[in-house]
Amino acid sequence: MKKIYRLRKRRDFNYTYKKGKSVANQYLVLVYRRSGLPVTRAGFSISKKFGKSVKRNRIRRQLKEIYRKRIPYVKEGFDLIFVVRKNARDVEFSKLEEAVDNLLKRAELFKEMG
Repeated sequence: MKKIYRLRKRRDFNYTYKKGKSVANQYLVLVYRRSGLPVTRAGFSISKKFGKSVKRNRIRRQLKEIYRKRIPYVKEGFDLIFVVRKNARDVEFSKLEEAVDNLLKRAELFKEMG
């Protein structure tokens, strides 16, 4: 994922948590807010309770790839944080894709097609 699409600074994360809205499903929570920037940035949050670093980094890589494929279809001008829940530990890649799509749809962050 290119640098311009990543949410990286602690203050951006904190501000998004504080001012953002959230939607959730059984595997993920999406916290989002309007940023006013020309691109939508995404960050990923995985608690140490989730597992050792190998597991945390694996799911982070999977989520980054899922989101990267969807960048062209997501509305511009938002900051997003995907928070991983514990029960996503042994979930299949396809289920994670469905979970991400579900959250983006419910948050109305997909561009209108057509």
